[in-house]
Amino acid sequence: MSEVSAGIGPRIKFENPDWNMIAEEGYLCADMHIHTDCSDSYSGIRRLLRIAESRNVGMAVTDHNLISSLEAIDIEKEDVFIIPGMEVSTTDGPHILTYFYEMNDLKAFWHENIRPRLQSCPWLALKDCTTEKLLDLLEDQNCVVSGAHPMGYLGSNKGVEICNRKGYISDEVVSRLDAYEVICGGMTREDNIEAVRSFKKHGLGITGGSDGHIAEDLGSVVTISKADDTESFLNNIMKGENAVRGSEKDFPRRALTGLTSFYNFLDYTPAVIKVQSHQMAMSIRRGTKRKISRRD
Repeated sequence: MSEVSAGIGPRIKFENPDWNMIAEEGYLCADMHIHTDCSDSYSGIRRLLRIAESRNVGMAVTDHNLISSLEAIDIEKEDVFIIPGMEVSTTDGPHILTYFYEMNDLKAFWHENIRPRLQSCPWLALKDCTTEKLLDLLEDQNCVVSGAHPMGYLGSNKGVEICNRKGYISDEVVSRLDAYEVICGGMTREDNIEAVRSFKKHGLGITGGSDGHIAEDLGSVVTISKADDTESFLNNIMKGENAVRGSEKDFPRRALTGLTSFYNFLDYTPAVIKVQSHQMAMSIRRGTKRKISRRD
């Protein structure tokens, strides 16, 4: 699938973003998918803030199921544009990016709905929280919800779109999302182009982020908006009045990212095996049910 046949328009461009030029033209930009040492990265929040300020780029801190790095700072007092966020790992596989308008709302949601469902390794898939269940919990929350890396990683079910194509997640459930992450720095160009095709099919908005687990990745993919603050920035995503610029990591950097996550997860090997086995069993059951329904 080529970029031309995918119908990629001016809102989405596969190119290295020029952060200073974006600012000079009166736009805000933010890497909307970045991780800290709160989850499976070695990058501290203070280091990321220094890099973000030097590059004139904002960020949404989206650690897996956790918000400790965001709680360690006062967003309102930082010189960097920060969106309170979290990447939720659902029980059935997909990763869902949540962007809150207010930090207090994110805290309240996390304490009430995420914390009780954490596994022994808190970054892994939550207990009793499928994609549909998570969307139910988010229904009345003041936030924007985007499907991270919609095509999944390495054939996994960590993306909503790949699960939709396998018949695990219905079009109706997908339509409850606000957006798809159409450029994810950790994905291949082919998979990102498929994400572009899919956001149009489902009538969703767009976001983009590096999925950075290494500090230097910050800002390699950005979401751009003619906005002055978090409220107008997120509102523009909902209205389809934003853009995404960025490029994917090359193979050495993707490999380094994989190693970073791998070493962080080593201490939780039994939990990883348990969760992966559970998700595999769910996939087999869903696949069996789908075959039976087709025969009927």
